[in-house]
Order: sequence, then structure tokens, then C-alpha cells
Amino acid sequence: MDYEEAISYLEGLKIFGVRLGLTRITELLIRLDVPQEKYRTIHVTGTNGKGSVSSMLAGILSHAGIHTGLYSSPHLVSYTERIQVDGKPIEEKEFAAGIAVIKRHAECMVLDGFECPTQFEVLTALAFYCFARCHVEYAVIEVGLGGTLDSTNVITPTISVITNVTFEHADRLGGTIESIAENKAGIIKEGVPVITAAEGVPLHVIRRAARDRHAKLFIYGEDFRTKLTSYGPYGQILSFSAPSFGQADFSYRLHLLGIHQAKNSAVAIMTILLLSERRVPVSVESMQEAFPHVRWPARFEHIPLGDQEIIVDGAHNPAGTDALRMSLDMIFPTMPRIFLLGILRDKDIDSMLDRLLRKEDEVVVTMPNSERADTAEDLARRVRKRCTCIEVEKEEEKALSLALAHARGKLLVMAGSLYLVGGLRQRLLERRQ
Repeated sequence: MDYEEAISYLEGLKIFGVRLGLTRITELLIRLDVPQEKYRTIHVTGTNGKGSVSSMLAGILSHAGIHTGLYSSPHLVSYTERIQVDGKPIEEKEFAAGIAVIKRHAECMVLDGFECPTQFEVLTALAFYCFARCHVEYAVIEVGLGGTLDSTNVITPTISVITNVTFEHADRLGGTIESIAENKAGIIKEGVPVITAAEGVPLHVIRRAARDRHAKLFIYGEDFRTKLTSYGPYGQILSFSAPSFGQADFSYRLHLLGIHQAKNSAVAIMTILLLSERRVPVSVESMQEAFPHVRWPARFEHIPLGDQEIIVDGAHNPAGTDALRMSLDMIFPTMPRIFLLGILRDKDIDSMLDRLLRKEDEVVVTMPNSERADTAEDLARRVRKRCTCIEVEKEEEKALSLALAHARGKLLVMAGSLYLVGGLRQRLLERRQ
């Protein structure tokens, strides 16, 4: 099997959709000789920030000389981005070879009367399998959806992380903020410490789950915190403290932009401090050295094109657009803004637009590369209720050209869906060459 054949097989699995549950993934991993038990793991969930935190953790561990895997989703351009070892996506030939192995086992499962694994279950099994073959020491595993019945929830991690909990995927996670929080708290294991930046009702749910499972809980704002010292278009300097943990204040430089990354980085630091208690050799100095090198593409990413200022951000829910708007107001408070937007139709579009757009903003509307994309016409109609929609263009490349033409002297912000900004980001980088 070559890489194109592997991708064709994965795309074919989309017919099974999203089917939460652990029966299929458990059986598949047994047939692969339980690869997820051959190294230690950190499990990360949350509505927003889980990808950034996962990337920070993997970057810090790799910088400290610890052989580290990272499993995240979705990808921006290539499926190989989802499975990284020491900061590099696995090779296409390694990806294809692993898919060939897993495909054989999946077909045998079906012959034995099991349901066929979903696409995400196959990718999760592939990540666990590849990490075992690469002999990683630690793997940072990002949840795909929720927690309790997500296919990653077959691991018993060293530490569990719940970044935050807001109202998203309610149709699959119970319909209330309490049920969503309970689902994410489902990654908490007996006696395994938990770190969270959740607040309000979700935090109450997580406290209860941690107590019931005898898991020590560390809470942002109570047990640890970070303070913003300075910021600009090319990074920010912060100060971390955890007095109840006995950690003196220390400062660090973060290349990642966005006000939300202050909290995310604090969660990552607290996780590493707990690992250090378990004889994982990562010093404060090593973290300080690692943070400036951490990258997480398309998350409030500053990509200037000549003298044109551009921000690429995968904000795809109300909490994400909240963070985007606050970061724009903080870092680029006076620049006029033009947005290039495309949003999935199953998102809370009106709430996202209410939180993101100002009356004086201008918008070019396009469509994400997804069967779930909202139509350009519908999104334009919604935008016009809030500000000026200057162009409606379904084709991504043409929409980018139009946005760049209108954005001279203004800040161009590309957002709304990772299915949109992944391709746009790639086109921007090609134009910079």
C-alpha cells in the first residue's frame, strides 16, 4: 500500500461517520498487541486550547531530550501532521505501512462479527502503533471529541489535562454544559492527577469527578497562574507562579500569540512540573528554552506577506472567536480589519459573528473545504446584519486574492474553520517563497 492508497482507504471510512464508543478501538488495539501500553502518555481534552497545550507539552518534552510522540487532530494539509515524533510528522511511507497493517486487522474484525472501525479509530490506532514502533518514551494524546467515549480514552495516562469546557458538540455530548463537562471529565482515571483551566459549572463537575476517582486536582487561578508582562506581533513574555506547589515565580517568552495562550501555557507548565515530580528530567530552565520554539500553526498565527499584516486563526466556535477578538483588540487595537471567513453550517454561526465582528469591519466570505460548509450566500446574509460584506467568493484561491486586494493598509484576518485556514495558510506560505 502506498500513501495515496492509504488516504483512499481512510476517506472511504467516512461513510461510517462519527460513532462514539470504545468497543471497536479496544478490539483493534488488542489485535495490534496493545501498543498504547508500551510508553507513558499525557491525555488532553477541552473545548478550546487542547491542541495548543498538547503542542507545548510535546515541544517541551522533546527539547528536554525525551523521545516524544504527539497525536492531534484535525490536520491542516496532510494526514501525516496528526502523528508526530519529536516535532516532525511521520513519513508518508511509514503512514502507509501502518495503515496497511491496521486495514488487515480491521477487515478481520469485520469477518469476526465486529463493526468496522471508523476513520478516527483507525487514525488513533495508527498513532498508538507508530509510537510503539518508534519507541517513544512519552506520547501526548489529544482527544478527538468529548472524552468518555472518544477512541483515545483507552489509555491510562500519567496526567490528565482538561483545558476548558464550553458549549460545543452538544448534540453528541448530552445537550447541556453539565453533560459536556461530564463527558470531558470522563478522561479522569483512578488516582491520576488532573490539571484544568475550567471555570464555573464545568469546574464543579470536574471537581466531583476528580474526588470520586481519588485524583488530585490542580486548578488554574487557584493552584497556579500566569501573568502577562509584555506582548507584540512577534511574541509575548509571561510570568508563571504556583505558590501552593512550592514553585517560585519565573518568566518565559512565548512565540505563540493570543491572550488565550497565557492560560494554555500555564496549564502546560503545571503539567511538566507534575511530571518532574515523577522523575521526568525537565527543569524550569529547559522549559524557558523550549517555549520560544513551540509552534502551533493557524492558531492566531502572524504571517506577514511583504508589508501586509495577516493573522491566520482556526477559531471555529464562540469561545474561539471570543479569544480571537480579545487578542486582536489587544495586539492590533487601532488597525482597520478585513476578515476572510468561512464557517461550517453545524456551528453556532450567529454567536460566532456577534462575538467577532465590529460594525466597522469588512468581510470577504468564502467556503471551507468540507461537506459541512455553510454556503457562501448564507454566511454573507448573516454577515450583512452586522457589518459590510464586500465580496462573496466560493473558490478559496480567488477569495484569498480578493481579500488581499481589499486589505492594503489594513489587518487581514482569516478565520472561521480549520478546514478553511489550513489551505489558505498553505497558499500564503507559497506566495512568500
